[in-house]
Amino acid sequence: MAELVRNISHDFLDTTFAAMWPSRSADPFIIPWPTRDSSASFLQFSEPSTWITFIAERSLTSEIPYIVSARIRRAQKLYALAWFDYDLIKVGELVALTALKLALKDRYGGRLADPGKKPPMLHVLLRYMVEKDGFTDEILPLVQRYGGSVLPYLYEADAAARRRGGLPAQTTLAGIRNSLAHGDPFDGFPWSGLLELVRDLIHYAYRGYLAEVRGNAVFCAVVP
Repeated sequence: MAELVRNISHDFLDTTFAAMWPSRSADPFIIPWPTRDSSASFLQFSEPSTWITFIAERSLTSEIPYIVSARIRRAQKLYALAWFDYDLIKVGELVALTALKLALKDRYGGRLADPGKKPPMLHVLLRYMVEKDGFTDEILPLVQRYGGSVLPYLYEADAAARRRGGLPAQTTLAGIRNSLAHGDPFDGFPWSGLLELVRDLIHYAYRGYLAEVRGNAVFCAVVP
């Protein structure tokens, strides 16, 4: 078992290692995940190789800075290992949201810096993405794939009005992150599609950086 864990730690997205994992044909692995038919769908996996492939397909592009991509890979590892212990998905969600906050601080933190104050919180960074960096539902791959809207999960447009109306708190990524970190991290079902949403948001935040890196790569390839 120790050797298996070491192998997973180094290259857990390689389905070669799935050959050592038990099949779950009698007890399928079930996770909520959006589909084209419904945002409240459930996916079932009976073979570990299929589950690992599914997680690997939610990877960041290789040009994203390692300090961020390494955290997403750690989240993917936890998702993958949930094959053995379902609670690990909740830890994976927290790690994924930590990676998202780090990515947004990298891209937007300098624009929001306020000397003498703490670095911007996740909800502030997400609000900036929408209000100052042109984010809309229509340009997010996750929405293009499955439909629906993710804007309500990024920030509350008017929290004061919601409180005056006596309405419950809006569910946002920042709220989910706080609950996982400070509330009941292992309670509740996994959040549908969270890993994929985080991946797409990171790609959006880095889109200018990616265009520059890829442009330089092409330039270097043609200049002797």
